[in-house]
Amino acid sequence: MDLFDRIYSMHRILSNARYPVSRDNLQERLECSRATVNRIIRDMRNYFCAPIEFDREKSGYYYAKTGEHPFELPGLWFNASELYALLTVQRLLTEVQPGLLEGHLTPLRSRIEQILQSQHMGGGEITRRIRILGMAARRMDPEHFQSVAGSLLRRKRMEVIYHSRSRDEVAARTISPQRLVHYRDNWYLDVWDHKKTVLRSFSVDRIRKASELDIPAEEITDKELDAHYATSYGIFGGKPTKKAVLRFTPERARWVSEEKWHPQQEGCFKDGCYVLTIPYSNSLELVMDILKHGPGVEVVSPDSLRKEVADQLSAAVALYPGGGEKSNEGK
Repeated sequence: MDLFDRIYSMHRILSNARYPVSRDNLQERLECSRATVNRIIRDMRNYFCAPIEFDREKSGYYYAKTGEHPFELPGLWFNASELYALLTVQRLLTEVQPGLLEGHLTPLRSRIEQILQSQHMGGGEITRRIRILGMAARRMDPEHFQSVAGSLLRRKRMEVIYHSRSRDEVAARTISPQRLVHYRDNWYLDVWDHKKTVLRSFSVDRIRKASELDIPAEEITDKELDAHYATSYGIFGGKPTKKAVLRFTPERARWVSEEKWHPQQEGCFKDGCYVLTIPYSNSLELVMDILKHGPGVEVVSPDSLRKEVADQLSAAVALYPGGGEKSNEGK
């Protein structure tokens, strides 16, 4: 721990103390000598005008009251661990969506790295030692993201030109942004669609143009948003209308039993298999997640979902003529 961290720690100790803190206690907690404690107190008084007083009766140091608000160190102070945490978050944002906030975060990152280097704790290791993989992230225009985020926080309506993948249509929409959601390496915007008068989710990477309107956004309560978006399966909103019952083989159960597929899921082991029950409304995403487990899972119910998965598997097998037959090569 160097002087920078010790000043920070001293401030935290005195700010949180209910009673004067002894010099011996400060030495132990700051991991330094008596002389170093005296120097830290002197520097804090001289350079930061810290109101550190000594209570002779209780033989301890404390912050004297200097007004309506408690004393704070000037500027934004962090210890080394917190600085590393900030760099890690910046690294995460950079990897999750390259270029998204790079222009805004680069000056902050540079300043943090300078501070760490001044303490002989260079931050360059963050880049080398943390690896974040985004396997299905789609390209997105950073300007559109920033426009959406700005209007969302300013609580303004927007006019957007949106390309729907499912219908392959481009249309203008007036929306009231409600929430930004980062889901499976991509960004989605939960909105109130003023034309259709419904809650919808837009994939931010499909927004072709975005402009803010000088009109307050329609406010939807958190309760309504959660009821629409958080009760069904995956990114699709709407009240759940069915429950999927899936039976995973013992081998797959070792993974799935520790996974969270849905906040209201129910799971139990039966005859070595893991039975998972999930509420859903739209089956599209659920079917994709079931299929990735191949023969490791069986849809028990409902029959409609069972048939949908079976049809998808049959169609996949049809792409590989003779794939189910044993090869006679080498015989």
